[in-house]
Amino acid sequence: MPTVLITGANRGIGLEFVNQYADDKCHVIAACRQSDSADTLQDLAKLNPSIQIETLDVTDQASIDALAGKLNGQAIDVLINCAGIYSGGSSTGVEHGDDTQTFGKIDPEAWDKVLRTNTIAPIMVTQAFTPHVLLGEEKKIVMLSSMMGSISRETTDSIAYRTSKAALNMAMRNVAQALREHHITVISFHPGWVRTDMGGSQADISTDESVTGMRKIIAGLTLEQSGSFLGYDGAVWPW
Repeated sequence: MPTVLITGANRGIGLEFVNQYADDKCHVIAACRQSDSADTLQDLAKLNPSIQIETLDVTDQASIDALAGKLNGQAIDVLINCAGIYSGGSSTGVEHGDDTQTFGKIDPEAWDKVLRTNTIAPIMVTQAFTPHVLLGEEKKIVMLSSMMGSISRETTDSIAYRTSKAALNMAMRNVAQALREHHITVISFHPGWVRTDMGGSQADISTDESVTGMRKIIAGLTLEQSGSFLGYDGAVWPW
């Protein structure tokens, strides 16, 4: 039974990853910051005993180390870094806007929070759990990025979010190179514009469509693709 570790597993894309992998008879380690109050995830786990819920604050190194230690010796076939935020300010989603990310009104504290969550955290999680991935058969690591991190796109909004995803893609490339000799495949995904709390109600696709597409690509990944920035539909995204 393959084992998949998913961060940000309590909602949106992360929750859909949990649902689909569990339905596919995988052992799913579903990690999130406030696991005790993750009601939908808890209900899902009651229906499927293959779901193991763990507490993980990806911005807290002690929390990362604690879970890595607890799972010492546990093989992980696929690590999916799904936890992330759009805003470091008071707004909660793209459709609500966020002037803390607009040039002329940038809030450095908000920007720092976005970078810490979206860029630094997934790399620190990956670093801590690489020994577990080395024990797995599939040896795959996934970063949830965004087309908004492509520097080929000319925009004037969402500076914090865009820079956090562009930096994540660069960090992913470095990690992919470092782990290639260990036969670990590392990629970033643009999951599409997805109808979630972050994506908003006007987004193009459902979590089901996004995750179904990404899972298909994950299943067929090869080491030659390591370092790639791919769409949920398999398209190669420009940097």
